[in-house]
Amino acid sequence: MLRPLVLPLLLLLAACAGRPSLDGPSMGGPEIALEKFFDGPVVAHGQFQDRFGEVRRRFAVDVDGSWDGETLTLVEDFRYNDGQTERRVWSLRKTGPDTWTGTAPGVIGAARGETRGDTFNWRYSIDLPDESGGFRADFDDWMWRLDDRRLLNRAYVSRFGVDLGEVIIFFERAE
Repeated sequence: MLRPLVLPLLLLLAACAGRPSLDGPSMGGPEIALEKFFDGPVVAHGQFQDRFGEVRRRFAVDVDGSWDGETLTLVEDFRYNDGQTERRVWSLRKTGPDTWTGTAPGVIGAARGETRGDTFNWRYSIDLPDESGGFRADFDDWMWRLDDRRLLNRAYVSRFGVDLGEVIIFFERAE
């Protein structure tokens, strides 16, 4: 009689797992300023892990960013370990001293983000291309500026409130 209750209980417990907070302690890095960090070439390496910790896909990204004083444009060229490629172009607008909105093909409505100290949190829903599963996913995306050249990104990926996995990315500004 308890077996039918075990899976829903485990899913509920997994959904309650700790997540970062903008009110959490600083990682000690310099203040994050997206318009400065991403203005120019940036390279990144990352991977997607499913909710069981299994690495499902690795990738490298060349990011060409430009800030015109109002809009931060990020042209992201992904190269996946299975040979697939993908280009995503983000247009981010600074809406306040610490707030951002952004759009990109596949993103539903506008992404919304907030900076605090060395941390940036970005939330959005996106229709993933067929090569990435071909479904809509929700991203709770966290970035921490580590130093003048490096940024760490951890994105929690879910669908219908159920965690699917995480994307970990390490960004580095080109010298």
